[in-house]
Amino acid sequence: MVKGISDNQESEEEKISRINAAGIINVTLENLWKDVFNSLSQGNLVIWNRKLDCIWSILGGDVKEGDNNDKEMKALNERIYSTGSLNHKRTGFKKIEEDESTKMSMQYILLNEKNLFLRRLQNKQGKGTAYQRDDDDDFD
Repeated sequence: MVKGISDNQESEEEKISRINAAGIINVTLENLWKDVFNSLSQGNLVIWNRKLDCIWSILGGDVKEGDNNDKEMKALNERIYSTGSLNHKRTGFKKIEEDESTKMSMQYILLNEKNLFLRRLQNKQGKGTAYQRDDDDDFD
């Protein structure tokens, strides 16, 4: 403890520090979500996936290794990567073949699942726009 600072003042400083850190995390997440939506709207599957991985690196820090959320994320990534490359850039007038178009559609669906999973996880952790508490009733 610093000389001249009481226990109450010190804990108040710790609270402020935690609030500031939470604010920085929320700003970072918001910026990443903007990037996610930009890459989604442009159909850039590679950047979309990378930005989602950045979000996971933040949210996953509060997830215990091997718990259901960790397992779900690993399963989603395995399903995404099992479809092959997310890079479908074309040069010239070369058309996308039907099997590649089907693969791209599946990748889009899987990336959207990953997107929704992370958004829901963020909300569950209280870092999003919708806050979910365990004692809340579901009224739909």
